[in-house]
Order: sequence, then C-alpha cells, then structure tokens
Amino acid sequence: MIEFRQGGRRRIDRVLDPGFLAEIGDRSLDELRAMRDDAAQEETDLSYLRRLLHARMDIVRFEEHRRADGGEDGDGSVMDALPRILADNAIGPAAGRGRHQTVEPSRAESHRRHVEALLADTGLSDVATLTDAELTESAEAYAAEEASVSDHRIRVQQVMDACNDEIGGRYKDGSASIDDLLRREREGA
Repeated sequence: MIEFRQGGRRRIDRVLDPGFLAEIGDRSLDELRAMRDDAAQEETDLSYLRRLLHARMDIVRFEEHRRADGGEDGDGSVMDALPRILADNAIGPAAGRGRHQTVEPSRAESHRRHVEALLADTGLSDVATLTDAELTESAEAYAAEEASVSDHRIRVQQVMDACNDEIGGRYKDGSASIDDLLRREREGA
C-alpha cells in the first residue's frame, strides 16, 4: 500500500504533510508555484500508478469472466485478447476532475515494480495459470491498492486546489500581476 509518512523525505510525504499548506497566505508566488508543481508531479505519478493497477485489474477481470464462461467465449487466451482488454477501458467518457497533465511520471519504473510486487511478480502472461483462489486474491489485492492510491491522489489534488486557489485569489484581488508573470516568462525566469 502507498503510505504517507509524516515527516518523511519523499515528495508525497511533504505534499500531504499538514504543515505543507500552513501559512499559505504568507508564501510568495514563487513558493506557491513550487508547492503546486510538487503536488502536480505527485498527482501525475499517482495517476500513472493507478492506470497500471487498472490495467492489471482489467486483465484479472477478463480471466475471471473467461473462466466463468467455461473458457469457451471465443476470446481465446489473455494474451490474444490483451489489446482489446486494455483498449476497452482506455476509451470512454472521462471521469474525475479533467486536469491537464503538464508533466510526465517521474518514477515509472518504480511504480511498475510496485505493482508487480503486489503478487510476487506473477506477470501478465501468468494470470491464466493462477488458481481460482489466487485469481480472487489478485483481484482483491489490486482493488485494495487502487483504493489506497486513489485516496492519496484525491488528497494531493486537494493540495493542488488549495495552491491554485491562493494563486488565483492573489490575481483576483490585485496583489499579483499577470503582467509580472508574462514579463518573467518572456525573460525566461
């Protein structure tokens, strides 16, 4: 499970620490933007991890349905159906806050290892060799991990929202100037 460790050194620990947003109104715009950027990077990483988990969950779900249908539903093996399995949930109505991602996942390899370690690296191709009990255990483990990741992601998004609200409020009340921001961007600051 993803764990938050108060006082920890990881980015998620800093972003979710209750003190991270302390005295937010006294922070400079540069500090606020850096805080928001840290939260945005963490949100991107958690989103990536969540997508990996969803893919694994979809594969396990496919195998459960294949077995429930007696393995004769015409879908063939998991490997044969993999493009369809992964595409079925990749297309469809958007869910969530619809945030525009401006950064790439920063820990993709460690997230992949984390997901594989959930079930001792059973791997995608081995799902058909799992017993029914192991398959159920896999589904439960992935679902529990996905719930944990989703909870942390929501909390990180709340931090992002608090930073954005403070930044937006400063522009709205005139204590920050869009002209200054544009000038800094032109100067490459």
